[in-house]
Amino acid sequence: MEFIDLKSQYQASRALINGRIQAVLDHGQYIMGPEVGELEARLAQFAGARHCITVASGTEALLIALMALGVGRGDEVITTPFTFIATAEAIVLLGATPVFVDIDPVTCNLAPALIEEKITARTRAIIPVSLYGQPADMDEINGIAVRHGLAVIEDAAQSFGATYRGRQSCNLSGVGCTSFFPSKPLGCYGDGGALFTSDDELAKAMREIRVHGQSKRYVHTRIGVGGRMDTLQCAIVLAKLELFDWELQQRQRAASAYDALLLGKDMGVRPVGRRDDRTSVYAQYTVVVEQRDALQAALHRAGIPTAIHYPVPIHRQPAYASPGGADACPVAVEMAGKVMSLPMGPYLSTASAQHVATVLLDAADISRRSSVEPVALPE
Repeated sequence: MEFIDLKSQYQASRALINGRIQAVLDHGQYIMGPEVGELEARLAQFAGARHCITVASGTEALLIALMALGVGRGDEVITTPFTFIATAEAIVLLGATPVFVDIDPVTCNLAPALIEEKITARTRAIIPVSLYGQPADMDEINGIAVRHGLAVIEDAAQSFGATYRGRQSCNLSGVGCTSFFPSKPLGCYGDGGALFTSDDELAKAMREIRVHGQSKRYVHTRIGVGGRMDTLQCAIVLAKLELFDWELQQRQRAASAYDALLLGKDMGVRPVGRRDDRTSVYAQYTVVVEQRDALQAALHRAGIPTAIHYPVPIHRQPAYASPGGADACPVAVEMAGKVMSLPMGPYLSTASAQHVATVLLDAADISRRSSVEPVALPE
């Protein structure tokens, strides 16, 4: 069993992908070719934003967004410690300081109620992460930002295609950032990302920063980066867009198969919670478990791959020591020791999802009935 079945996805879109790639090879415009503008128009329309700017990666999207907002040395940016390192990395690369706020124990997203106590005179922005494919509590976070004159950047690297109160992720704040890393719900075959905004001036700044700060060729009006998404990767995403709505439906089907067996069970296993006013694209189907090592080993023996997103909160990483110390953000620390992601994707069959859930519940049952952590669990 594949953790994410990219091979089946390619086979389903093979003709579309190959045709798009061949078109780029034929016209030879590998940087800023016509597919770049075409993809940006399609993505902006999908998200409901006025502008989309494609960039080299999801990390680059965060960096460019912060640069366009003028975040720099001495500034503070509030974010979550429970995410991939890139969220904090982009902040630190600009000389700013990430200020970590703990997470909601149900959704594992940033807890809005804890934000205001961390705001200081140096705070410039808030970056909530739409973790595991489900948007954060964006209206509450935007409301806090308005009261304090702060920018909000949605890190939607895992949630493109999800909705929040009827609106698309990536268009829930002043700026949205996403990633097209191959394992994402909408991915390319290398690296890529995109920025979304309906602010014309911000879009202009982000477009210029993407090409070394150029307002026109060899006229550098800003400090910039080489942050373009290449034409071949844009072509691949254009091809994958043709099946994207269907793939989102299939992700929901696979998640529902898991839910039917795992929700409401008093077995020391619960799926990360989802709110009724939003959808998830299930970039990961993640469960919170007791005795994770034993359960992960049981799944491994049954030929079922798993992953941990994320085993060490950022504020406990050596390069990102938090002013609050290792004991800050206790919920994030607890979840880091309990979360486990199961196989997920549009090409995961209902029967396979049911099999994974059954093996997991059987192993959890044995673990709960044992007075010590079991040495051997059934295959």
